[in-house]
Amino acid sequence: MKSFNTTIDSPFGNIVISASDIGVTGVKMIQSSQSENNRNEWSNKGAEQLRQYFAKERTSFDLVYDFTGYTDFYKSVWKELLSIPYGQTCSYLDIAKALNNPKSVRAVGMANGKNPVGIIIPCHRIIGADGSLTGYAQGLEMKKWLLEFEGAIQPEIQMSLF
Repeated sequence: MKSFNTTIDSPFGNIVISASDIGVTGVKMIQSSQSENNRNEWSNKGAEQLRQYFAKERTSFDLVYDFTGYTDFYKSVWKELLSIPYGQTCSYLDIAKALNNPKSVRAVGMANGKNPVGIIIPCHRIIGADGSLTGYAQGLEMKKWLLEFEGAIQPEIQMSLF
């Protein structure tokens, strides 16, 4: 299967949006400033919607995905992640309960961590049941930034007495 890629600049550096002929397959941070030029309709559409998201012009995504090779369970978790509204959070347990399988909390966590389309499928909106920020493939600082950007959490105020 041929892969197509479109690169955009983001607040975190370059992001590559990958796609097949069927739909979007991935979102990945890259260190290089080199642009990918083998684009298609899906990679371009994903890139445009991410640009709009970072410009605060979009709060949800309207894309077709190609998750060939992933399990039905993973796909069901990712579909449930799409139901978390912009600016809100929920826990792994909330997702497990929504899937009518409250004992699948760890499996939900695994699926969340394997999400190939981060930001677009908002795995960053998953927090611990106690309200703590939990792991994020791109690091907790990026997760914190995304949640503050969306207004799901308040920015910490940095104070100095001196």
